[in-house]
Parts: sequence; C-alpha cells; structure tokens
Amino acid sequence: MAEKRPKVTIEGVPYLRLPIKTDIVREGEDLAELVANHAGDQVRPGDIVFVSESVAAISQGRAIPEDQIRVGWLARILWRFVRKVPYGVGLRSPETMQAAIDETGRCRILFAALVGALGKLIGRRGDFYRIAGMQAALIDGAHTSPIEPYDRCVIKGPLEPDKLAREIGERNGCQAAIVDVNDIGGSWVIGASPDVDRKLVEAILRDNPLGQGEEQTPFGIIRELEITAEERPCPCS
Repeated sequence: MAEKRPKVTIEGVPYLRLPIKTDIVREGEDLAELVANHAGDQVRPGDIVFVSESVAAISQGRAIPEDQIRVGWLARILWRFVRKVPYGVGLRSPETMQAAIDETGRCRILFAALVGALGKLIGRRGDFYRIAGMQAALIDGAHTSPIEPYDRCVIKGPLEPDKLAREIGERNGCQAAIVDVNDIGGSWVIGASPDVDRKLVEAILRDNPLGQGEEQTPFGIIRELEITAEERPCPCS
C-alpha cells in the first residue's frame, strides 16, 4: 500500500492531514465524544475534523449483517443492471439493492432504474443515482470493509450528516465534515458544520489520507499551514 502524504498543497496553500487512530468504532458510540477523547488535545482553532461516512453510519447502527437482509424480487432483478465500479460493490448485489429499496422506496428505485436505462441509451451515465438520491449512492456492500465484523455487513449512509458534523464541531471547538472518499480519487463532503468550504475539503482529501484498508483511522484533522519562504512564489520581475 502506498504511503499517504501528510501534506498537500491546494491553490498554493499547504494543508496538513493528520489521521487519528482509534479502536474499532461500535454502534451507539458518540462520535463527538470519540473525537474529543482521541484527538481533543490535538485540535486547534481553525482546524477541520473530518470523519468517514461509513464510521458515522456504523455509530448510528446502520451496518446491517448481509445475512439479515431479506432480498425481494425487485432487488433480484435490478442489481444485475448496475454498472460495475472500480471502488466497491455499490448497488451491484441483491443485498445492497434491497438496502436501497428499503431506504428510498420501491417506486423511487423503479423510476430511477427507468430514467437510468433511458439515459444509457443516449450515452449518459449517473441518472439512476441522481434520481435514487444520496442515501442510495452511499450504500457500501459487504466485503468492502476489511474490519470485522463490518466486512460481512451492508453499510448504509449516515443519517442527518450536517447535524452530526455540527455536533462534532461544537464539542471540539472546530469545524467538522462527514466525508466519503476512496483510493481512486473520489472525494465528497456529505455533511458539514457551518462555514466549511466543502469543495476545498474535497480537494484536500482527494488522495484519501485515511486509507481504505486496516488502518483503523476513522477520522482525521485538516490544518492550514503557513507558507514557508521556500514555498512562497518568487515575485515577477
């Protein structure tokens, strides 16, 4: 696994990314308190704490053992038409498709499938998830996580991510964001406390500094650094 760089520069400004290692996060844990316990002495004013959306969902009890999902006829039909993606299972399994139906409703998923099929006919992708909504797009399939027991769970997206980010920020005296990132350049802020520049956070986390293996680093800290003399651009003559 390639070593993650601690620092990244975005539009000439350097930022430090500090992954925070913890024990395995369990259902019912208070993420705001967890951040305070593991990183409270490291957080400074102006920092942004970022938390993995999967870990946020796990703390809310939204990791469902795969063998407990009752797959219906619609899920058994629709999952086969989902395009394979390089960063995970997505909805390309009967269990994850059933989770999407449970989250968003049968009618919405059927409409999303119809619009998605029509979009493919004209060479356009992404219509299915635009119609199905964020909660469908955030579902992670079993065997995506390497951490037991969640390697055998379908993990739904976290509920009220903006509220959760606000609680984390208020408890720790900083800004906070709930993020969905992967190792192939996907980076999305799905929830944030007020005044967080979501596009900037997405750019800072593009290379997934938390990793996607067994690092057990469910959250981290973004810190803007001062520009050193070596990093300062030379004035034009």
